[in-house]
Amino acid sequence: MIKVASYNMRKGIGTDRRRLPERTLEVLREIDADVIALQEADRRFGTKAAVLTPHFLEEHSDYKAIPLSIRAASSGWHGNSILVRKDALIVHCEAIHLPSLEPRGAVTCDVRVGGEMVRIVGMHLDLSGLWRRRQAAAIMAHVDCSTERHPTILMGDLNEWSAASGCLRDFARDYSCAATGPSFHARHPVARLDRILVSRELKVIEAGVHMSPAARKASDHLPIWARVEQA
Repeated sequence: MIKVASYNMRKGIGTDRRRLPERTLEVLREIDADVIALQEADRRFGTKAAVLTPHFLEEHSDYKAIPLSIRAASSGWHGNSILVRKDALIVHCEAIHLPSLEPRGAVTCDVRVGGEMVRIVGMHLDLSGLWRRRQAAAIMAHVDCSTERHPTILMGDLNEWSAASGCLRDFARDYSCAATGPSFHARHPVARLDRILVSRELKVIEAGVHMSPAARKASDHLPIWARVEQA
């Protein structure tokens, strides 16, 4: 069994408008997941530098970011990054280019954690429903076309309000959605914008939203998590 989580960290800027990477890291420690998909992990302007730099993670956490090396200072691709425990074996990782009107992307890695090999996809989809569906199709096509097949977990901020329509209905053809609960807005969560989806080889044992005092301040989204094992 492994624990996974997804967190739109809002570039480290909390609901008090302060950028405090230490507070973001405190939330990640509280979650204590084996794999964490991050959205808005890089600063917005300039070199789009990582908020949680490799040195910062090395010194103050049990995590490492998958090495994409697309931009020298960034930790991911269009703000998407995946953290894994330092003892996890990263077999493969790459960026997924998504169709979009504004900069959007996804990242994926094959990682052995807890003795199990899984494929993780981290994503942050468009505000437009039409583009979200196109992006979902691109992500599923990318996974389906891979030479190596592994149990797959898709995680991220989908910006989809309804589970019965749009990209979530498209994903549901091949993936099951964890019942995590509403994660936005952090001060008064009413919307299930953040999602964890698993392929048919996996089942979700339990899932939820992390609602600690630190999480309510660290971002406008709350982290979501799930414990997953082989079906």
